[in-house]
Amino acid sequence: MRYSRHQEDYEPVVRSRRGSSQRSEAVSAEVDNWLPRAVGSAGDDDNLSQAEQIPLAPNVSDAPKRAKPALRRGHALSYAGLFLFTLILYFRPYELFTSLSSFSSLAYWSAVATLAIYFPSQLALEGTLFSRPREVNLLLLFCLVALVGIPLASDRGEALDTFIDFVKAVMMFIVMVNVVRTERRLKGLIFLALAISCVLSIGAIYDYRLGRFTTDELRITGLVGGMFGNPNDMALHLVTMAPIAAALLLMTRNPLLKLFYGACVLLFLAGNVVTFSRGGFLGLIGAMGVLAWKMGRRRRVAIIVISLVLMAGFLAVAPSQLTSRFGGEDQAASGSASQRQQLLFRSILVSLRHPVLGVGMGNFHTYSIGEQVSHNAYTQVSAELGLAAMALYILFMVASLKRLRRIERETYPTRRDSRLFYLAVGLQASLIGFMISSFFASVAYQWYIYYLVGYAICLHSIYEAGKERVGEVEVVASAEVIGQKERERRRTLGFKDTEGGPQPVNG
Repeated sequence: MRYSRHQEDYEPVVRSRRGSSQRSEAVSAEVDNWLPRAVGSAGDDDNLSQAEQIPLAPNVSDAPKRAKPALRRGHALSYAGLFLFTLILYFRPYELFTSLSSFSSLAYWSAVATLAIYFPSQLALEGTLFSRPREVNLLLLFCLVALVGIPLASDRGEALDTFIDFVKAVMMFIVMVNVVRTERRLKGLIFLALAISCVLSIGAIYDYRLGRFTTDELRITGLVGGMFGNPNDMALHLVTMAPIAAALLLMTRNPLLKLFYGACVLLFLAGNVVTFSRGGFLGLIGAMGVLAWKMGRRRRVAIIVISLVLMAGFLAVAPSQLTSRFGGEDQAASGSASQRQQLLFRSILVSLRHPVLGVGMGNFHTYSIGEQVSHNAYTQVSAELGLAAMALYILFMVASLKRLRRIERETYPTRRDSRLFYLAVGLQASLIGFMISSFFASVAYQWYIYYLVGYAICLHSIYEAGKERVGEVEVVASAEVIGQKERERRRTLGFKDTEGGPQPVNG
């Protein structure tokens, strides 16, 4: 039976009742084997009195206790602050509206207010400053390595400034992991990401149609600056959002929402294409390939054939600028590719020469060619923070993939009734798309990956809280079944329950 009841805020999400009913039937079958034999059966127990053979009915309060759900009610104001901060971070209203140009520090103060609300609330609820899943521990170790390397950096001032900017992302990541406690809250943050992605895609397509190219390579730039100002960075963001929109399309049953999410997917694909980002295009292929592979487990041959046909059709109608950039016909693109290769080799060389703590956070450009960044998130970390930091960075992403893979594996049998299955698969595809595209961009300290990993941790927490709640219901139900069967057995034997125990009716 479909379970379509909407979850209220602060209420942990539970899984489908279909699985619960099957487990209840299994419990009933086990109860029949557990109950003592009836009086009158052959055996040594015949020498005992009937009252001695019949135990008291099990008490529901004596049922085995399970741990309390991991998520508690609270953090409404902290979530509101996080939502407001994310809104400002994405849309940058002081750039869109000239009347707000004097409020350029709005994101900073909203983050400060959020932290001021979060810490006392967290101490009151949990007694600790924050929970520490594996990803948080890895990120804290990453910060420690960066902090230790500041005194040894070639430019200590720049390393300190870069570290302070990075800590902002870390702090809000920790807040997100602790305050997003319901599916509704998680979807709220994802909706903000979808909204800015739609704005960016529409702006990119519009600029492309009008020929508004503002870079030397005749490429569009983002409608919003900051983390979306560069076409490659904007393409990377769209790579991560397309699989999430596709997952939401599959998990919803509302026709209007399906239409909206489907339009989002097409819009993100088109927006990615007109950026002419090679890294973004490769990441998009990888992300959508993972999504198709996991969603079509029983039809993978057909999926491969259809994907190849769609790819061939896309290349046939793709803008000539994109195909020329991949084919090396564009001289500017060819020169850019050659320069990226040289930067990659230089960043690897710097990593090998400074393997322990690197050259300092944000300091690679002083060792680079023409003050350029590495254009590779992995060698960016290894060159600036050392090889150990690069290992922590990779483990940080892999740990989230494992969490999502577990949700996918456990919810696959009931995927049609489980919204979390599709979102887990979509987030996996987004993470893999980021890991591919970030091989062509220096984005290790940017917000993209920390929001994605935050989504993954929050989804896993919601999933575990739902399992815990279902487990508590099953424990109580099993105790009630045992008690009911025992009372029925006593009645058939002519006994009644009294305060002193079961007594014969005629006694």
